[in-house]
This record gives sequence, structure tokens and C-alpha cells, in this order.
Amino acid sequence: MPINVKSAGLATTIQDLGRPGYYHLGIPMGGAMDRLALRAANLLVGNDEGAACLEAVFMGPALEFTQDTWIAVTGGELPPMIDGEVQETWTTLKIKKGQTLTFDYIRSGARAYIAVAGGIDTPLALGSRSTYAIGALGGVDGRAIMAGDSLPIGAHSGSVKEGASVPDALRRAPGKPAELRVLPGLYWHRMTEAAGEQFFKDTWKVALEADRMGYRFQGGTPVEFVDREPPFGAGSDPSNITDACYPYGSIQIPGGTEPIVLHRDAVSGGGYFMMGTVISADMDLIGQLQPHTLTKFIKVNMHTALSARRDRAALIQSIRDTLR
Repeated sequence: MPINVKSAGLATTIQDLGRPGYYHLGIPMGGAMDRLALRAANLLVGNDEGAACLEAVFMGPALEFTQDTWIAVTGGELPPMIDGEVQETWTTLKIKKGQTLTFDYIRSGARAYIAVAGGIDTPLALGSRSTYAIGALGGVDGRAIMAGDSLPIGAHSGSVKEGASVPDALRRAPGKPAELRVLPGLYWHRMTEAAGEQFFKDTWKVALEADRMGYRFQGGTPVEFVDREPPFGAGSDPSNITDACYPYGSIQIPGGTEPIVLHRDAVSGGGYFMMGTVISADMDLIGQLQPHTLTKFIKVNMHTALSARRDRAALIQSIRDTLR
């Protein structure tokens, strides 16, 4: 039986772990901005970790359930309410046929993940149900959910323990200020040594332009570039390069003024230099940053980046072990 969408919230989309394998064709991997939170939500309701959930930004939807089931809400602290009664986040909740799930105002973070036992069972598009609105892939007819939609739910065969919860120590969230670790990239040499050092000394803040394609940051010192003769095919601005591929998490600084960190729905290439890349272990944190959040970029080496990736994998395993 489907879930009836009474209201959609601000920007609620269907997301799973994305569609890897098509980036060379210009189709981003997409998927949940906070992948750890999506995995945890699915584990709480006995789903496969990559099952499709709802990703709600700042405001939650209103959903009417047409069958008894289990749900969980993780990620940003967006308290769920069942028939108006506030419930716990990061916890397995029972919801009955005819009841409505709504949400209180957000306390922290930016994105919440709503998992339903069985997962959302909309059609696959290139192996994923994730909404990529720019390419009209996944989701509901290639778009975010809307009032009046009916969301189909898949069959559920997993085990569920009502009231199970992910401990606070395993709920990763940005600090104050947020810290994003950065591995310097191939175009680091385009900046002067002083500019590179200053970038990491400055405290930045998240701009209003912050979405699934990328996050812009403001408030730091403009970057000074090394003088050069622009190569053939590059623009005249010192931040331009001959077109190149963009990795996920790459940091562009158009005109040398406001860094942009590319995220899940970003384009796959272009003509801006990349001073470095936010390490994979910290990409989830970006998805939980609200506008005006103070942020520090921390310079790291490959050894630290790989160690952080192992730590994140261990954290996910700890969540699995806790919920068994």
C-alpha cells in the first residue's frame, strides 16, 4: 500500500546511494547528501542499507500511511510527529494505518532522511531511484515529491526492533565551527604560496547558494594567483583552466573570491581550477551545513584521508553491530 503525500515540505526528494558508473557521460552519481544518515535510517527499519528513502531539506513533508509499518528519521535534527505527537529521531518508530507523519521545526543540520520498512519502490533509472532533477531521472517522474503523489513501498522481509536507537556517539554531525578536511589537488600550484596558506587560516561561512550541486563559501581572503600566460583553450581569468574533469568534493574558486565545493549532483567537468578536494569521509558533513555556518578547511595528506575513510567505515560498522 502506498504513502499519500499531503504536503511536500521545502525540497523533499527520493534518494538512495546513487547511480555510479555514468559520470564520464556527464551523469553524476547523485544519491543522499549524507550517506551515513541514509544507511542508518535503513538499518533501523530492517532495509538494505541502500534502499530508497526521502531526503527532506529544512522542512519535512506530511505523509499519510495506508498500512501499518515502521519508519525512522535520521540526519539533521528534524523531529518527527505521528498524529501531532513528537517522536525521537534515529529511532525505530511504529506507525499505523491512517496515521500521518509530520515534522516539527529543524533544530540542527540541514537534511533529514525518512526510511520506511520495504523502501520506496519507484522505478529504477540507470540502476537507482535517486532523484536527479536536472536530468529528470529517478524520483517521481524525475522530480521532487509533490502534494497528491502516492509513493509505492516495497516488500519487507527484514527484522525490526521497535524502539531501537542509534546512540548519540554514533550520530556524526558537523562541529562548531564545521571542519572539512582537504587534500590539495593538481592545480594547487596556480595559487601563490601565501594564498594557499591563508585559505586554511581563514574562517569561511556557508553562503545562501548551497544545494545538491554544490556549496558556496564566503568571508575569506581572495586568492592571489601565480602570473602566467593563459594556455590555449583557457579563459583570461586567472582561475580558468583548459577544461578538465571535476572529482566529487573538488573546490573551485571562480575569480579567486568564493570557494565552491561540488557535491552529489555536480557537473562532471569544466574550466575552473580546483585547489583541492574535500576528503570522502567529510562529504556527509557538508550536506548538514546550514547557510551562515562557520567553516574551517583543514589541509591533510593522503595518509590522513585514507585513515579517515577507514574510521568512517568503522563507524558504519558500529551502527550495524548496535542494531543487530
